Amino acid sequence: MSAAPAAGWLQDALELRVEVRPRWPFALPRNGGLDGLMRNRSGVQHRLLHLGAEPVLVRVAQPARDRVLFCAHSVDRAAAEWGVERMRAALGVDRDLRAFYERFRLDPLIGRAVRRNPALRITGRPDPFEALVWAICEQLIESERAAEIQRRLTRRLGRFCVHSRLHDSPAAATLASQTPAALEACGLSGLRSTTLRRAATEVARGRVDLLGADQERSWQQLRAIPGIGSWTVQKLALTGQGRLDQLPAGDLAYLKLVGRLRGGHPKARATEREVIEFFEPYAPWAGLAGAYALRASSP
Repeated sequence: MSAAPAAGWLQDALELRVEVRPRWPFALPRNGGLDGLMRNRSGVQHRLLHLGAEPVLVRVAQPARDRVLFCAHSVDRAAAEWGVERMRAALGVDRDLRAFYERFRLDPLIGRAVRRNPALRITGRPDPFEALVWAICEQLIESERAAEIQRRLTRRLGRFCVHSRLHDSPAAATLASQTPAALEACGLSGLRSTTLRRAATEVARGRVDLLGADQERSWQQLRAIPGIGSWTVQKLALTGQGRLDQLPAGDLAYLKLVGRLRGGHPKARATEREVIEFFEPYAPWAGLAGAYALRASSP
């Protein structure tokens, strides 16, 4: 059953408001994604987070193209500041992408898409552990099926706020304490249940630090866990740690795209290595270039 913050915490919470002036064109996402964690209410994005056991409610609005407002509610000011910082990182509002734009605005593959939408950001996660869990859920299955598993994990093991009616994803310690059978009941396969439980245990016990400065070390540690490969780590890096140089090269969408572009046949498939080589000229923004390439190739 989902854990709930103490009753009345939101009424007793302090409010922290921060106005951000983006250094590059920015557009607040209109929807919150298939997992249902972020909710759009009257044009304002709402997200429940937790710093340890401390709940933080963050609201984000964009009243003008050059202004983004963050409002965090928590009984602890440090937790509120943390919540704003994590949502700023997830949304990429502070990124200055001018160098990327100037370098690739005339690129034959992505140039038109870059000029059309310079505000494009990678959809990020405020908690890198959440990005890791969601990546494990998404391994080798369709996005809709993965989202259903994520919603089940959140409803059964996540944290729920009765005041905001929002959920937060499960904590590492909670997932580490589950039996594989309990995780399988959420829709995960036996192998992925074991993988998720072991990854959660490593994070909960502090042996893997996803927010630390040495991100490459955390990747190496995770790769030692059976069931975690390059795609999962690249997905974590891109969506949970803000690493725009990382591309989930084994993603089927990229295998199809690069296979078609290299071979000219609509059903051709590239290898993961060929995808990596294809996007090497876009370093150090391979992840962002990949997102533009998928949009440029869409009908």
